[in-house]
Amino acid sequence: MFEPRTAAWLLLCVVGIYASYLTQGVVQEKLSTTRYGAAGERFPELKALNGVQSVACFVWAGLLLLFVQPPRKDQKFPPFTAFWKPAVTNSIGPACGYEALKNISYPAQVLAKSCKMIPVMIMGTLIGGKYYSVLEYGCAAMIAAGISLFASHSSAVVTRKLAAPNAPLGYFLCFTNLMFDGYTNATQDEINKQFRDTTAIYTMCWMNFWCGLYYAVYLFGFSSSGWKLVQFCLQHTDAAWDIALFCLCGAIGQLFIFFTIRKFGSLVNTLITTTRKFFNILLSVVWNGNPLLPQQWVAVGLVFAGLLVSAVTKGKRHQLVSNKTK
Repeated sequence: MFEPRTAAWLLLCVVGIYASYLTQGVVQEKLSTTRYGAAGERFPELKALNGVQSVACFVWAGLLLLFVQPPRKDQKFPPFTAFWKPAVTNSIGPACGYEALKNISYPAQVLAKSCKMIPVMIMGTLIGGKYYSVLEYGCAAMIAAGISLFASHSSAVVTRKLAAPNAPLGYFLCFTNLMFDGYTNATQDEINKQFRDTTAIYTMCWMNFWCGLYYAVYLFGFSSSGWKLVQFCLQHTDAAWDIALFCLCGAIGQLFIFFTIRKFGSLVNTLITTTRKFFNILLSVVWNGNPLLPQQWVAVGLVFAGLLVSAVTKGKRHQLVSNKTK
């Protein structure tokens, strides 16, 4: 049982993560489906959202490092150049996920991106020669079955809102997002192993610095997408406010996630973020009028049941290992 003070901190983390990412999900879906102005123009650069958010998170984390949590002299942090490599995949992966919203609905994107364990297990088996328990394979099978069931049914009301309906392309982009995320996480883990003093805010700052730099070069140097985005926001100030709110939610949400991992561990964070994604889907259905068919609700149940069982099982296994090493 948690002490009252600890329970209060946990409640604050849950509320912070839910409020930040549920709001961001609503805004993200609005940007992908709304037609702005009298001409009914769609938001032109969904993939640029990650770049704009990266700049906002870099500024936010940089201010925290300067005024709230400045590094101590005895702390050994990695050089900021250590993050350029994981930032490459952290730029490409989420951009694919945002771009998928042109092809599949927001609930479908959330569900597909929740299934990170499947590509992790595939890569672990093929490349690392790893073996998993029967329960883990069973959870993966539940998730795969849920995704297949969800993808095979779609409401015409939802499909009409999409800019370019194309389910195979949309799910492929989400899968690509997950594969790049896997490399990003693995590389960050290696940096943390080499530099034990690295803090979450320090990582957040320099990861977002490189991501923002890459996007700036691409959007304004190698294409005209950046200028089109600026022009669109000047013409449609309501879209500019939506982007500002999207970035604010992302910056606050990242801090709550980092704090949750530090204070309560990765299992608690996984359970909070996993259940949060279910409420993202529920909010999309209620708030944005994206009805799910009965078969799709069954699919959602399969996916989240598999994810929760997998998370609890891993948490118990890690607890047993840590108890043995004490």
